[in-house]
Amino acid sequence: MSPEIEKLLGIIEEKLGWGESKAWQSRDFENLNQLILDETGVSLSASTLRRIWGKVEYKHLPSVTTMDTLAKFAGYENWRTFQKQNTRVSTHQHITAGPVVHPTVKSTAWRKLVWLFVIVFGLGLGTIFWVKKSKPSIKPGNYSFSSRPVTRKIPNSVIFTYDAAASPTDSVYIQQSWDGRTRTLVDKKLHQYTAIYYEPGFYHAKLFVDTQVVKEHPLMIPTDGWLGLISNKMIPVYLEPNEFIFTDSLQIGIDKIEKKNMLREPMPPAVKYYNVGNFDPVSINDFSFSAEIKNEYSEGAAACQFSNIFLYTDDVPIYIPLSVPGCVSELNLMNREGEMISGKKTDLSAFGTDFSTWVNVSCKSVPGKIQYWINNKLAYEFSLPGKEVKILGLSFAFQGTGAVKDIQLKQGNKIVFGAF
Repeated sequence: MSPEIEKLLGIIEEKLGWGESKAWQSRDFENLNQLILDETGVSLSASTLRRIWGKVEYKHLPSVTTMDTLAKFAGYENWRTFQKQNTRVSTHQHITAGPVVHPTVKSTAWRKLVWLFVIVFGLGLGTIFWVKKSKPSIKPGNYSFSSRPVTRKIPNSVIFTYDAAASPTDSVYIQQSWDGRTRTLVDKKLHQYTAIYYEPGFYHAKLFVDTQVVKEHPLMIPTDGWLGLISNKMIPVYLEPNEFIFTDSLQIGIDKIEKKNMLREPMPPAVKYYNVGNFDPVSINDFSFSAEIKNEYSEGAAACQFSNIFLYTDDVPIYIPLSVPGCVSELNLMNREGEMISGKKTDLSAFGTDFSTWVNVSCKSVPGKIQYWINNKLAYEFSLPGKEVKILGLSFAFQGTGAVKDIQLKQGNKIVFGAF
């Protein structure tokens, strides 16, 4: 990898604030894919991002389009602008610890002088390190952190209550979610901070001291029934119930999206339907879920008709991706450890489907496993986690627009939630 690319990736890593990329998981690249799409309007697949960051062996150079997009995400006009502003001039200087003695010089005095300089320099350097004060330890038990949403409507302000008086530094931060861009500096002498969540779901809020997480806790941002929105920027456009809720389905036409001044090109927005925190928690050890979906838009950049279903849990969400058959290579399936199974390396063709008619999508637990079914055919299965995990909400997302009906979530044989 060239030094210029390494520097650009370093700038992006610093912007994200997720720590060293060596420790990034597959889901981090999925999240980065969405952040880049939101900010630049260009989708760089998670597999492409993993290749660039060296997670996957790849001998070819990234395309100009890829580099332009990364440079734009880093705050530059394009890749060429970044290169011009970050030209590296390499200079090679030979540094010696003392006078250079020519091999033909046999003066013992000179040798003694050189060795004396090295010894004195070494002792001085050692003394500096010896007197240097050690960094104060940070003990998580000395801190507290909690939160409270103020409403069931979206957007939703959350009041964070914290005690960070024990911090040896003023670098105390609250991070709303996995996204490092939501990390905010707070006053360690105070005890409350408020933040806005623009989309519902299940998050993990974190309290940082310097770069160390001292406290974190789960945070559910619920909805008051069904919530519909159109997302292609930081703040989405929220839909009125009568714009997407009908007697027999959830759906919105492309004409209504255009009336919201949401452009379809170069990248169509995402339409999302949420229902979070409105039913009793359902254990994934004995559950079944099913729904009928249809993606009704395939123009331009939406040719793949990417569609996603999320079942939000108090742990890793259950994530079901779909597309037309020709685009399954770009799909990624999340296992129960939060790791992404790439369509580049795994046969995910069962998740490719024809959206011209209703598609039946289901998911259920069987002894020791969780299974994914598309049109009544087994598409994939994972092992169940060895811990109790509960489903708390669900959402449907479509690139462009889409429709949903016949939603049903069961605990055993009992229907816990159903709609349309």
